[in-house]
Amino acid sequence: MALTVRVTESRPFSRTVVLEGRLNNDTVPLLDDELNKIAGSTATVVIFDLAGLEYISSSGLRSIFGIRKVMTARSGKALLINPRPQVQKVLEIVNAADLSAVFTSVQELDRYLDAMQRKVVEGE
Repeated sequence: MALTVRVTESRPFSRTVVLEGRLNNDTVPLLDDELNKIAGSTATVVIFDLAGLEYISSSGLRSIFGIRKVMTARSGKALLINPRPQVQKVLEIVNAADLSAVFTSVQELDRYLDAMQRKVVEGE
C-alpha cells in the first residue's frame, strides 16, 4: 500500500498532517515534501494524525523527528495522535532506547521494527 499525506491548516500557527498507508523508504519523500513546506511556513505546531498509518520505518521516524527539531527551534511542538498499536509499539521502542547505540545499521533497525509491528498486528 502506498502513502497518502494530507495537510490541513486548522490555525495560522498549526498544521495537521494526516498519514494513511505505509511510511517507509519508498514513500517518505511524499511526507518530506509536505514537511519542507511546513518548515518554510510560520507554523509552530505540527500534529501528526496516525490513525491511518499502518507501518513506519526508521526513515519515517527521521522525518517526524526532523520536523520536531524545526518546531522546537521555534519554541513549538510536533505532536503525534491516534497511533495504531503496531505504530505505538515502534514509538515506545524509540523512546525506550538510544537506537543508534543498539543497532549497527539502518537495515538492522528496520528489520527489527518490521518484526515488532508484524508481531503486534498478528497478535490482534
